[in-house]
Order: sequence, then structure tokens, then C-alpha cells
Amino acid sequence: MNNKPIIYVVSDSVGETAELVTKAAVSQFNGSEITIKRFPYVEDKVHIDEVISLAKLENGMVVYTLVKPDMRLYMQEMAAKEGIYACDIIGPLMDQVQLHYGKTPLFEPGLVRKLDEDYFKKIEAIEFAVKYDDGRDPRGILKADIVLVGVSRTSKTPLSQYLAHKRLKVANVPVVPEVDPPEELFLVPPEKCFGLKISPEKLNHIRRERLISLGLNDNAIYANIERIKEEIVYFETIVNRIKCPVIDVTNKAVEETANIILNLYRQSFPKN
Repeated sequence: MNNKPIIYVVSDSVGETAELVTKAAVSQFNGSEITIKRFPYVEDKVHIDEVISLAKLENGMVVYTLVKPDMRLYMQEMAAKEGIYACDIIGPLMDQVQLHYGKTPLFEPGLVRKLDEDYFKKIEAIEFAVKYDDGRDPRGILKADIVLVGVSRTSKTPLSQYLAHKRLKVANVPVVPEVDPPEELFLVPPEKCFGLKISPEKLNHIRRERLISLGLNDNAIYANIERIKEEIVYFETIVNRIKCPVIDVTNKAVEETANIILNLYRQSFPKN
């Protein structure tokens, strides 16, 4: 028999939650040399039998996070039968939430980890959108899930951020007649690219309002209707060359345009 204290941490998922709580408790016994052994992905009763046998042999304790009711009950019964102390970390709280609020648990292992992964994917996509906004680095075009192409003030940046919250990495490329588009734009699958089209009159209004908000003269070339028409013609030559879908954003909210893009993208890439 092992003379050193030992705690078996059992989980039907990775076991991070149970181990973290156990370490927090053990930290209050500084110098006691308590050993923690993790048993992740315990999915059948045979594994519980093995842990109970080890705990009995080593005079150990069991700490567990098992979300399925039958597995929790079996752990309780076997621990009681063999005289082993077993601490259910998540079960009592789940029971109280169900009783107090009338909610039914999913009884699905690993949901916390899935939520964490989802969160970090979203953060990564947001950082990507910032890094590759407005054509800052054309290398991002080849790494992106979605590439937005359009003249200035066609909502490329807010669209990139909106789609990033859907965990998609988005790069956007401004189209200017005096500047050749990056070569990378013609190397990605056209289904990943989306042209953003807008009427000259609407764009003229948006740009004039933008100049006024900045305290600038709204007669600048940036808001000149002929210049705008020239930019749109150039934009059309680029998207025709790419052969990508084009969305008219003239009277659309960002959310509406984003949903169109998402639907088209998922049709082409259903697994993403």
C-alpha cells in the first residue's frame, strides 16, 4: 500500500475542471505531498471499477466530474460499497440548477472545453480581421476563409468584424484604379471572394458625410461622382477577372450582407 496520500481525478472529458478544483483544495495543505492522478475520458463502468480498485488498494480518494446520471450513480454506489470517499464536483450543482430553474441538462461530456475552443476561435478570427484589414498585408488573402473586395466605404471593415464573430477569418482588399490589386487575390478560390457593389449615388452620399464628419471639404475628389463612377468601373473589371460572387450593398445593413455571404460560403464550403 502506498503511504503517500493520493487522489484520483476522474472525468468523462479531459478532466481539467476536476483537477483544477482538486489542486485548489490540495494547495491549502502545503507540504503534504498529495499525489493527484487524472483519469480522463471515463466512458464506461469498467473504467470506474478500475479506479475504485486502485483507490482501495492505495487508500486513496476519488474526485470526479461525470455528467451522465447512470455513471454518477454507479460511481457513488461502487465507492460506498468499497468504503472509498468519492467527491462529486459537478453533479450536485447540476441537480440544483435543474431543480431550482426547471432546466434539463444536456448530459453531454466536454461542453466546457467546446465552449472554450469556440471562444478562442472567435478571438483568433477577430485578431485576423484587424491584422489583414484594408489590404495591409496581402499574405492574409491566402490564409483567409473569406476575402472581401470593394471600393472605399462599402462596409468591408464592419463586415469583416461581423463575420469574425462567426469564427471566420476575413481579409478585405480595397480597390483603387491607380493601384494594381495584389497577385494573391487571383490565387484564392473565387468562391471565397465576395465583391461588394454599391450605387454611385449612395457612395457619393456616404463619402460626403464621411468628409464632413472629419471636418473636411465634401467637394474633395474622394466624393466626386465622376471619380466614384471610375472606381466602380475598375472594381467591376477586377471582380469579373476573379469571377467571384458580387453583392449589391447599396441598401443593405451589414447584418443582411453578412448573412448572404455566410449562406453562399456555406454552400461552397459546407464543412467550415
